[in-house]
Amino acid sequence: MNDYNNKIIPIVGIHESINRSRILWLKRYATILKYNNISYMWLNVSDLDFWDKIKKINYFIFRFSVHHSEVQLAETLLPIIENHYKIKCFPDQNTCWHYDDKIKQYYLLNAYNFPVVDTWVFWDKKSAINFISNLSNLDFPLVFKLKRGAGSTNVVLVKSKDEGIKIVRKMFSKKGVLCGKIPVKTNLHRFRNMLTLYPIRSFIADKRGKLEPYGRFPYWQPQRDYVLFQKFLPNNEFDTRITVIGNRAFAFRRYNRPCDFRASGSGRIDYDVSKIDKDCIKLAFEISNKMRFQCMAYDMLYDENRNIKVVEISYTFVDTAVYKCPGYFDQNMNFHKGYFWPQYCQLQDLIKEVELKQPPEEMMKNGDE
Repeated sequence: MNDYNNKIIPIVGIHESINRSRILWLKRYATILKYNNISYMWLNVSDLDFWDKIKKINYFIFRFSVHHSEVQLAETLLPIIENHYKIKCFPDQNTCWHYDDKIKQYYLLNAYNFPVVDTWVFWDKKSAINFISNLSNLDFPLVFKLKRGAGSTNVVLVKSKDEGIKIVRKMFSKKGVLCGKIPVKTNLHRFRNMLTLYPIRSFIADKRGKLEPYGRFPYWQPQRDYVLFQKFLPNNEFDTRITVIGNRAFAFRRYNRPCDFRASGSGRIDYDVSKIDKDCIKLAFEISNKMRFQCMAYDMLYDENRNIKVVEISYTFVDTAVYKCPGYFDQNMNFHKGYFWPQYCQLQDLIKEVELKQPPEEMMKNGDE
């Protein structure tokens, strides 16, 4: 950390996304740092001088997404920088070691008796088939999920034993299941796409090499040798998304897609905070405090007795969805009005030597540096 005239000046390293892209989410970190006259540098682990640069920084930011290439890199890089170089990271290991892995999330929350949706995970084919075979017709539908995937991808309803056993056999086959290709006819996402132009767009994307914004297919790792089933919770027209960043809880409702049971990724957001169940906020704070999460988004539903159940958690999310919240709740349930970028809140908590100011909205929207 540099020291000029006894004033501590932090230096922040921001790791680029895959393919050396500097996506808008990352540029917003840079915008905040530049606006507050804080030194920062763009980093890429493939650069020959990367580790020399690491020794010069005080904070390291690597906002990685669900792309398998990024997860693979983050799991390799972040533990070394945080634990052995002793550099404060966002996200830190407490916050991200379970990211985009629904099995890890379930095991973690269940270990502390937090109210998670009833979940059954099997690591061998025989146990999984026995479980399905012993269910009655009244136990269906079940929700089947791959442990990876965001925005309700890889989440389907299983309506019968035959469908459940088919999934089990596929998951324990040599090829496994690729993301987006769960072998169930009741995949509502797939059925809806049959009625739209999605097949045409998908065909064109395939011919172009499955180009994503980063230039590559995001999910290349086959899923196999496990199955995850969850209890289906009916009569939920929306889920409650609580995003906790430090002492701030941003809250909104997400309504299901038409003729679907899934809310994640629907884009149908209600920002009326008067409708938010405060017990959802309290539960989110309780979990984040216990687990020492820097930042965590919680998806919550109600069971048949109106008890709150946590469905999934994620350290990262669509930043504009949080920014559009009209304010946040603190842990005393006081509401603070205003519009706050999650990157600004994260940097406030990470860099405690200075009091950060949030840049004007136009600068943040464009990611100006």
